[in-house]
Amino acid sequence: MEEIKMLWKDRRRRLGLPLSFTRYHLSEDRIFCEKGLLNLHEEEILLYRVRDLELKRSLGQRIFGVGSVMVHSSDKTMPILELKNIRNPKGVKELIYRQTEASKDARRMRAMEFVGNGHDCHHDGAGDDDLDLDDMGS
Repeated sequence: MEEIKMLWKDRRRRLGLPLSFTRYHLSEDRIFCEKGLLNLHEEEILLYRVRDLELKRSLGQRIFGVGSVMVHSSDKTMPILELKNIRNPKGVKELIYRQTEASKDARRMRAMEFVGNGHDCHHDGAGDDDLDLDDMGS
């Protein structure tokens, strides 16, 4: 079995130090989150399923040189993965973004997005079957 090449790895940090049993890894096509010392739980998100990335840095996180990257995905078991208290969160977010785009390009996948212009779009029919794009969860 071929070993997976990791592009990035870190641990959840406390007071800026890696004193946690939560580990994060990024490969060319997946993000891994492993928790535990004796009993391990590992979750992964395929990068082509990533829909959005978010960066959070509280005052305390900035003081200790860490931040959190929120990975929003279409994964059923883990729709939101928080890479909490990691070093260089801006760089990690950018790395995940680039790998996500490369993964989607490799699979020839592009998601259509509905871009609203502030107006409601309704079906011309009468009754309860009006179609509102805001209700589609885009």
